[in-house]
Formats: sequence, C-alpha cells, structure tokens
Amino acid sequence: MSLIRKNRDIFPAFPALFDDFLSRDLFNWNQSNFSSTSTTIPAANIRETEDNFEVELASPGMDKKDFNVSLDGNTLTISSVKENNQEDKNENYSRREFSYQSFQRTFVLPKDVVDEERISAQYENGLLKLVIPKREEAKQKGPRLIEIQ
Repeated sequence: MSLIRKNRDIFPAFPALFDDFLSRDLFNWNQSNFSSTSTTIPAANIRETEDNFEVELASPGMDKKDFNVSLDGNTLTISSVKENNQEDKNENYSRREFSYQSFQRTFVLPKDVVDEERISAQYENGLLKLVIPKREEAKQKGPRLIEIQ
C-alpha cells in the first residue's frame, strides 16, 4: 500500500505556478531551448523512398565542421560538439561566458540494405540532410506480370 499526500489548499495550483515561475532563469533567454529537460537534441525527419533513406536534422546556428556522422554496420550516428567562448573586458571588470552544446542521435537502419559508399551529407540553412542510398538488390521492385501458359 502506498501513501498519497493530498493538497488541501484552497488554491492548489498557485504554489506550483509560483515555484515554476521563480525557478526559471529569466535573464538567460538566448541559452534556453524551452525544453522541459533543458537538452539540445535536434528534431529529426526520416523518410524512406524507393531508392533512399533521407534523414533531416534541424540544427540552426551550427557549422558543418561541428558535425560527426558515422556508420558502423547498420547503426548511423550523428553527433555534434560546439563551444562558444565570449570575453568582454571593461576597466573595472572582466566577464566571461561559456556555452557548450553537444548531442548524439543514433538510428538503426535495416540490415544489408544500405549502399555505404554512396552516403552523402549536406548542411545548409540550419538543416543537416543525409541521403542514404539503398543497394540495388534491396530496392523494392514493382509487380511483375507472369504469363500463364
């Protein structure tokens, strides 16, 4: 049996509202991605066509040199590390701000389907796009009409 504490306040939502509001960092809007876990994992779109798998990762503010894309067997891993160091010196003080962002996304592709030699990646306007071609023998062929004799 478990015990459950019941809140018998007249307005039970107000303490939680104020706790949530006061725990936020109000002066650091540019460093927040507004996720509940404060992570910076980019959203991904994955599409399968007849000839390819296409992966798109939304990563604005990054450079193509910040990414590392690898394929190990049928496991595709996309990772990134980005550091920003800013220094502002004044007569009376020195201020330093560090920003460190990293993520890793892993996708498992169907076994023995991918043509590893022809995988391409392009980063443009905040979008990392990978085209992963399928092997010829793995491509789904259209229906074949069989003649009856």
